[in-house]
Amino acid sequence: MAKTQLNVRVDEATAETAKNRASQRGISVNRYIEELVRADQGENGRTFVEAAADFMKQYEAVFAEEFGHEREGRRLNVLSDDDASNGGSASGRTLA
Repeated sequence: MAKTQLNVRVDEATAETAKNRASQRGISVNRYIEELVRADQGENGRTFVEAAADFMKQYEAVFAEEFGHEREGRRLNVLSDDDASNGGSASGRTLA
């Protein structure tokens, strides 16, 4: 992966903290900052998924009314690769 250089200005205390934390982990300050950004990105993704799930729970009745109650709570049987090769009997797992 190509690297891009960023120049960041922080106060002395923040710079010292970054250096100390990186040193404690045995990694460079550059690597430490990369890991912080990746962790933040992952947290944002989790936050989005949780918010979407909460939204769906909150408005489940509205969706059911709009798109029909026959779809409400519907589950799909899922075949694993093993199930498919053994004649296609479902393993009992379902997806909501």
